[in-house]
Amino acid sequence: MAESSRLATQLAGLPGSYRPDVAVIVVGGNDVTHRVPVADSVRHLTEAIDDLRARGAEVVVGTCPDLGALRSVSQPLRALGSRASRQLAEAQWVTALDRGARAMSLAHVVGPFFISNPEEMSSLDRFHPSAHGYKRTAKAVLPSVLAALGVVQEVPFGYHAPDVGGSG
Repeated sequence: MAESSRLATQLAGLPGSYRPDVAVIVVGGNDVTHRVPVADSVRHLTEAIDDLRARGAEVVVGTCPDLGALRSVSQPLRALGSRASRQLAEAQWVTALDRGARAMSLAHVVGPFFISNPEEMSSLDRFHPSAHGYKRTAKAVLPSVLAALGVVQEVPFGYHAPDVGGSG
């Protein structure tokens, strides 16, 4: 798991000729836990979206999950994490749509599974997702990926297509 500041390094490691059809970006949890300012996190996300779109890729952004779902974290820290992660997710949502990416809310689409099945969805550290949690997250991103590829036209609740008039 990396902070959003690592996105540029990951993209710089790709061959210049690399042209993906679609790219999925899921960042934010580590930005919250490492207290990265929302403006910095969003700037890194914006740069990554712009880089990928310049390569011709459709981009799907899974917004920051609600860290309030982490029952292993004590109050009031859990409430603070929840608030910070929701603020970042909202900023990511707006940024993604403005830059021509698709956005899907991990808090709305996957969060309920983590709340109702924390042992199954979380790894032994009770912070990171388990293999099942990652699988559920991948399944949650799939409708947006299929829409980005033109395979489906509509996506369920918690998903949104880019702003046609956006700056991306």
